[in-house]
Amino acid sequence: MATVTQRPRVLIYSHDSFGLGHLRRCRAIAHAMVGAVDNLTVLILSGSPIIGSFDFRARVDFVRVPGVIKLRNGEYTSLNLLLDTDQTMAMRASIIQHTADIFDPDIFLVDKEPLGLRGEVRETIEMLKARGTRIILGLRDVMDDPVLLKPEWRRKKVVPALRDLYDEIWVYGLPQVYDPLAEIDVPQSVRRKMVYTGYLERSVPQMPPAAPLPDGITKPFVLVTTGGGGDGEALVDWVLNAYESPMAPKIPALIVFGPFMQPEAKAEFQERVERLGNVSAITFDAHMEALMAAAAGVVTMGGYNTFCEILSFNKPALIVPRQIPRREQLIRASRAQELGLISMLTEDKASVPEAMATAIRQLTQQRRPSQVVVPGLLDGLENVNRLVQMHLAEGREEAGTPHAVRQGRLTVAAGDKRSTAR
Repeated sequence: MATVTQRPRVLIYSHDSFGLGHLRRCRAIAHAMVGAVDNLTVLILSGSPIIGSFDFRARVDFVRVPGVIKLRNGEYTSLNLLLDTDQTMAMRASIIQHTADIFDPDIFLVDKEPLGLRGEVRETIEMLKARGTRIILGLRDVMDDPVLLKPEWRRKKVVPALRDLYDEIWVYGLPQVYDPLAEIDVPQSVRRKMVYTGYLERSVPQMPPAAPLPDGITKPFVLVTTGGGGDGEALVDWVLNAYESPMAPKIPALIVFGPFMQPEAKAEFQERVERLGNVSAITFDAHMEALMAAAAGVVTMGGYNTFCEILSFNKPALIVPRQIPRREQLIRASRAQELGLISMLTEDKASVPEAMATAIRQLTQQRRPSQVVVPGLLDGLENVNRLVQMHLAEGREEAGTPHAVRQGRLTVAAGDKRSTAR
């Protein structure tokens, strides 16, 4: 027997060890949910140190857990606290579980990490599952090269969790672009849980910043963005090399360093920027959508959120994908270039000033993403809302209800939407 909540609640977990990608994706989903469902409240659990810099819609709030960062050897350490890793992770897990216990969500949406960092959400999932909460995993379009993903997921025991703990798996992409579980040996029961939503469309906030363009920047300009900036130093260096070269592009550039770029590198880049007449730079803007919408073209590394913004604002884009430690950006950019949605330079070519300068000059002449017809490309938020409404309408199932009965009745495939009744 199902119980329908009059004031439904969705809890979203975003581990956010570094960068902005997970937080910005979860925030966009939360905003779409409350815009589509009256009386819905969404709470985001995040470890991002700058989550407070972002605006949130009414009925969306966040709880920040202690931050951690991933070291080069793959281990995690506390971001700010003088605590060892085990203590920090224990504190995070406790905050997550107690928040979930009190908030008592109808839907628990876990972003990317099926069991959380070092398994920190497993007990929370099990607790909520026993209450009839729908447990959903949200995956971006590309996770990583299967050669790298297979041993990682084997070590983390991910496949049993997908099989036993999750009711549904939402893929924020399209199968014709990429299958995030490509070459991963998962049972058919897991495959049946997968729902491709399409990419998550973005829009300019209703209240953009008072001065959307920094001093010295006028349209048209090229936006250079590194996301969080922690791994964006190479891209900024290559763009500046291009503007310092004899073949320097005439179109002005606005570089957004990102809040996590190392201060020493940022200071060095700023000195170089100040010697150039048509390049400006800022550290961070919480309203990147406004800058993206104003730009004539975009040069970026190709993370998931930036890719969604390129599609949403229909911008010619040059992507220079990061290739380590994950090959996610390279895979996404390669497939997008094959489809004609963007242009791409690999790192070896982007490091040549003349090649980068030529690519930037050609950027505004290349075709826009909208000139390529990909059915359902930007239906992601619409389909997420459809799925949320379906699960809320069905209500919570009593503990012990067989998974086959609890499984969603609506299959949503971007570009091919089907509704299957019980």
